[in-house]
Amino acid sequence: MDLDLNTRERLPDALRVLFESYPRETWEEHRNFGELIRFWLDRHLQFRRMNAMLLAGAEGYLDGRLDAERYGRETGRTGQMLLHHLHEHHMVEDTHYFPVLTRQDARLERGFTMLDADHHALDEHLAEFAKDANGLLRALGTGNARDEAGRLHERLTGFGGFLDRHLTDEEELIVPVLLHYDPREFRA
Repeated sequence: MDLDLNTRERLPDALRVLFESYPRETWEEHRNFGELIRFWLDRHLQFRRMNAMLLAGAEGYLDGRLDAERYGRETGRTGQMLLHHLHEHHMVEDTHYFPVLTRQDARLERGFTMLDADHHALDEHLAEFAKDANGLLRALGTGNARDEAGRLHERLTGFGGFLDRHLTDEEELIVPVLLHYDPREFRA
């Protein structure tokens, strides 16, 4: 069972035990699909959109459609939001959600361990993103930032793949648990 975020291609079969009974296209119609799940999925969508915005900004700058000042401002703002919100989101999951969800179904314990490991792997990618983004922002002040923008674009492309893999696997593991068990700790 490949649990490594850097190499796995999907949620391993052994962890898809509830997902098979609760496929994605049925989630919204389920009686336990509520505000918590909607909010959580919206946060995941927001992370994907921020990464896409950062990629589009780099492409716009490299293509000459965005000037350096605007590109720097948008990259700084969106990059800082992505870093802050993703770290905060992972902290809440690791300290609150995962412990409660792990107790719901022992068969999925390895899955929550995998997701926690993903968070640490993503932290490494985020640190590299921050380093590249800061290098870009410094270089924009000198007027010669094409190499740094290209490096950041490459970083974001790779990071986007890892982020999407993690978010998709997390959704396919967690949402079925919430739908099936409706843990009292998360009821309004």
